[in-house]
This record gives sequence, structure tokens and C-alpha cells, in this order.
Amino acid sequence: METIQVNGVALEVQRLPGAPGRRLSPVIFLHEGLGSVAMWRDWPAQVCAATGREGIVFSRRGYGRSQPVPDVRGAGRLGPDYMHREALDTLPELLALLGIEYPVLLGHSDGGTIALIHAAHFPVRACVVMAPHVIVEDESVRSIEDARDAFVAGELRQRLARYHADVDGAFWQWNDVWLSSAFRSFDIRSECRNIQAPVLAIQGEDDPYGTLRQLEEIEPTAGPFTKDVLADCGHSPHRDQPEKTLRAVTQFLAKIE
Repeated sequence: METIQVNGVALEVQRLPGAPGRRLSPVIFLHEGLGSVAMWRDWPAQVCAATGREGIVFSRRGYGRSQPVPDVRGAGRLGPDYMHREALDTLPELLALLGIEYPVLLGHSDGGTIALIHAAHFPVRACVVMAPHVIVEDESVRSIEDARDAFVAGELRQRLARYHADVDGAFWQWNDVWLSSAFRSFDIRSECRNIQAPVLAIQGEDDPYGTLRQLEEIEPTAGPFTKDVLADCGHSPHRDQPEKTLRAVTQFLAKIE
């Protein structure tokens, strides 16, 4: 594990090897709203082994072992454009520091949304999104309210504390912005129309954080679009259906340089 300074912020970064002698575009893994490098567990390594690609896994600011956000419920509170700032400011700078021009983006939940926004504005080889958020639905808000209750009165805080140096900052920076009135108008459908790269979108039929409308509203992109809906799967395809998800990603990326 290493730390990279991105726009003056220390981010936790993990590099994963690809197949020797192959020069394929690396995979950039973009975690969910409460995710981190550690919360991916070994799934990124499985993707890299199956595809022969190098991988970059990093924790966004305030998550994992990355630099925390001070006063996250006050002056440091995230705005409703926080995913655009990650996609258009932080990610381009990280890629430049790593010397990566044409990445494959693989994002889950908030990370999937960040991947779509970035791909709409910058060239990428491909974009894989799992349970992304294109618009805000009532189902999403209800589930995030439930998460708040579980964090305050249940065991969620204890479970997350294993993965985040500042567990309260990690949770509230995500929960507060999602439950703010300003975020209800969040909508990236028009930006998705500009994506030139091939897109694979995966979602579980039983996702409590969004209906299948989230995938449907990504279309039409300017490039090829593939949709994969998984049965017996909730919000995390790579955890709920790891073999099917890995197979879908591997088959999709087999056609990408």
C-alpha cells in the first residue's frame, strides 16, 4: 500500500499486477459511498488475474486510510456536486500522476456514478459500472435513511470501523449529502449521452438502493452499451454474485485493448 498526494490530499493507493508482457489498459477501481481499498477485499485482484490487466485501487478522501475531511458535518460538508468533483478534478489528477491516459474504469454505486461522469468528459477505454446512481429515487433515500439508523443505533458503525480510520467522517460525509434536499435533483442522464467508450452496466434485481431504472436511464450512450441484470443479487454484484459478475466483466473486457 502507498500514499499519493492528489491536489494536496493524501490518498491510499494499492497497485495490482497484470499478466507479464501484456500491455492492456489498466483497471481503475472506484469504490462505493462507504467503501475503501480494504472493503473491495480480493475482488480487484481476481479481476486483474482474470483479465491480465494491472489494477489501481484507491480510497477517496475521508475513506479507508486516506486523509480525512475536517469538520465533515460543518464547514467541510460535501456539496451535491461531490461526485462531479471526484470525476472531473480528483480522478484526472490521479491518472496524470500515475501516467495513465486511457484507463478502464470499474466503479460500484457512487464509484459507478463517478466513472460515468468521468467517461462523459474524458477519453477512456471502457467503463464498467455496478449499481450506479444516475438519478435519485425514493428507494435510494429510504435505504440511506435505514443506513443512518443502523449506524446510530445498530451495528453498522462497528462493522465499518474496521475499514475506515475516521469512521464517523466516512459515514456522515456520504449520508448527509444523500439525505440533503439539494441532492434530490441530482441527475447525470444528459452527461451519459456523451459517453463514447463501451459501457457495461450491472445491477441486481433486488438492489434496495435503486430500481432497474438506474440502468435504463444510462441509455443511449454514444458508444456501445451492454446491460446485465443479475437475479438473487442486491446492491453489490461483486459480493452477492461474484462468479457471475467476474465472468461478465472478463468477457466484456476481452474485447478491449
